[in-house]
Amino acid sequence: MKVLEVPVTASLREALFREGLFEEDERWRLSPEPLYIPEDIYREIESLGPLLLSFYRALNRLYFMSIKGEAPGWVSEYLDMGKPEYIVKYGRMNRFKTQLPVVIRPDLIPTEDGLVATELDSVPGGIGITALLSSFYDDPVGGKDGMVEGFMEALRSLTGGKDPVAAIVVSEESRDYRPEMGYVARRLTERGLKTHILKPQDLTFTEEGLWAGKERVHILYRFFELFDIVNIPKAELFLYAAKKKRVILTPPPKAFLEEKLSYALFHHPGLRGFWTGELGEEGYKRLTALFPKTWVLDPRPLPPHGVIPGIEFRGEGVGSWDFLKRCTQKERRYVIKPSGFCEEAWGGRGITVGHDVALERWSEKVDEALSSFHHIPHILQEFRKGKRWKVRFERKGRMEEMEGRARLTPYYFVTDKGARLSGILATICPSDKKVIHGMKDAVMTVCAVRKT
Repeated sequence: MKVLEVPVTASLREALFREGLFEEDERWRLSPEPLYIPEDIYREIESLGPLLLSFYRALNRLYFMSIKGEAPGWVSEYLDMGKPEYIVKYGRMNRFKTQLPVVIRPDLIPTEDGLVATELDSVPGGIGITALLSSFYDDPVGGKDGMVEGFMEALRSLTGGKDPVAAIVVSEESRDYRPEMGYVARRLTERGLKTHILKPQDLTFTEEGLWAGKERVHILYRFFELFDIVNIPKAELFLYAAKKKRVILTPPPKAFLEEKLSYALFHHPGLRGFWTGELGEEGYKRLTALFPKTWVLDPRPLPPHGVIPGIEFRGEGVGSWDFLKRCTQKERRYVIKPSGFCEEAWGGRGITVGHDVALERWSEKVDEALSSFHHIPHILQEFRKGKRWKVRFERKGRMEEMEGRARLTPYYFVTDKGARLSGILATICPSDKKVIHGMKDAVMTVCAVRKT
């Protein structure tokens, strides 16, 4: 297996600067090689795509069953909490009823006990970075062009295999991702799928549809969060055009599919029969191990005999969240984060790790999360510690080595044939970091398979 050395790493850095994916020198560290993962981990990750797609289908079905009274009403109540009425109405429209995201990206943490998916993202960043990095390394998962090919197949599948004109629309809130999505748009266009990279205001609306200059847009890839839609120029026209079938909007405007509290629904004992029926016993067991235990921080009182399912404090069941304020540092192996529909719910924001803050700050965060329940629901999630990986990186013309913890983010592109694994981005942070993301001290590379 060929190993890239410093000159080629320098070429990679030059390419990242040229494409605008590095805003400043050493935005993160570059490795001369992929992160080699064992073949059994690769096989597990590869097989997760169809299972996670089944999970999204089941979650979509559960939501509509809840609306109809065929499943508990509190399911849709939780998933709609804090959202404006028009967002809820769009998510329930028959026009979008069966539509699912075309990109699925879990955040996987390899632990000593196996993989853990801390959350799922259907409007993920990193597509362009993973595509560019993959093109520089030998034998990356998905292949050198796997990310572009996968995205292209997913978009074409929305139009029955025809070559549409696509527009990737990036909001001001998401502007940091515009360069990498621009890189993706250029690569797609080079391969025959005409794709524009646009700001929302660059699109023109007529009764016939949406236009990029003189070209009719068939697919609008939404690279903006639904919570931010009130700040996005012409957003109401995008929704109207999608409702009237003048354009295909993807991901669909279904905010309930973008809630982290879906993990809490999965782990709820009252819904086990539903999940096993939808996923099968084996699929249910796999996701039970993959999804860390999660609870909705709902402040409403339980009856005297009620306990919060699946959680104990010092060997006893608990009926209130007050116990969290009495936890020692070792007992605070939890994470609090907003569930979805707010600006703090993406990009690693809004996360509080219990054992990483003082008890006073932790108690304040518990109170903040409970008090915001009706407009910004929060979740409590088990913290799972990642195992250590050694990675080489280049700094100032020489090689160094770091031992850190990794986040693996596989990208699955959805077509009528299923969910295809097209690449895996690896982010390795120093071992003392509790939340792993693309920080300056992190090494970012792609994954390849270690042959045995």
